[in-house]
Amino acid sequence: MRETLWQTGLFSDIEVGAGKTAPGSIEPIAGARVVTVQKLDAAQPATDWVAEEVPVALVYNGISHAVMMTSPLMLEEFALGFSLSEGIISSPSEIYGIEVNEGCNGGRSVEMTVSSEAFWKLKQRRRSMVGRTGCGICGVESLSEAVRECRRVGNTQTFDMRNYAQALEYLSRVERLGELTGCTHAAVWVHPDGTLAGGAEDVGRHAALDKLLGLRAKNGWTDGALLVSSRASYEMVQKAAACGVEILFAVSAPTALAIDMADKYGMTLAAFCRARRTNVYTHPQRLIGL
Repeated sequence: MRETLWQTGLFSDIEVGAGKTAPGSIEPIAGARVVTVQKLDAAQPATDWVAEEVPVALVYNGISHAVMMTSPLMLEEFALGFSLSEGIISSPSEIYGIEVNEGCNGGRSVEMTVSSEAFWKLKQRRRSMVGRTGCGICGVESLSEAVRECRRVGNTQTFDMRNYAQALEYLSRVERLGELTGCTHAAVWVHPDGTLAGGAEDVGRHAALDKLLGLRAKNGWTDGALLVSSRASYEMVQKAAACGVEILFAVSAPTALAIDMADKYGMTLAAFCRARRTNVYTHPQRLIGL
């Protein structure tokens, strides 16, 4: 089973418009369905698009490690990105195989075969996590696991701010489900020349980021910048830093801990990002023309 919206940075044959698409104007798509709704200002029931949300079990060498609530799309990328951003593996080469299977109650199971070293590290962490939408640390067994140490990121990347406004526009382009439902977050990777590499969306901001980080790893994208449609919490910075991201733009606010972590890890962190403004909190030297 494979349901990938953004494998190479190109849309499918369904175009995304400027406003929320009315039910019935296109065929139902994976990750969304139509429901009946009663509106305050209408006598007759209407219909509306809603985003699907399903439990996804991440299984390593036959052992279930985590159950996360996500959109049922790009689950291979999600599993890879989660494994990297949570420090379970150090590189994609440590995963020998990924298989996505249907589970009970509409859920999914992502079965991964990982190296013996990665599996040993996973068992050492003794972590059993049940995630909910918007929650990144449910089930963490100690405070040290919640805010774990990451290596400093490299110092090789720059981003020309002449491409900044164009890069922000890619977030809305990627939100295919969001266009229909108003219910998703997006994450995109932008090349240094301002062109879009690819993106991902999910009902949860952490899952959207993990999917993007997995997509980035699969395609070997290293040069460029990461943009997210959400706030920049410490988990978002921590996940990005664990994958070596040097530049992170967030549409909404940062937290104090996120700023401290970005500074410590050497990451450029900008937030409150809009077409004509942004606040750069750490390491602004990477942003050309700032």
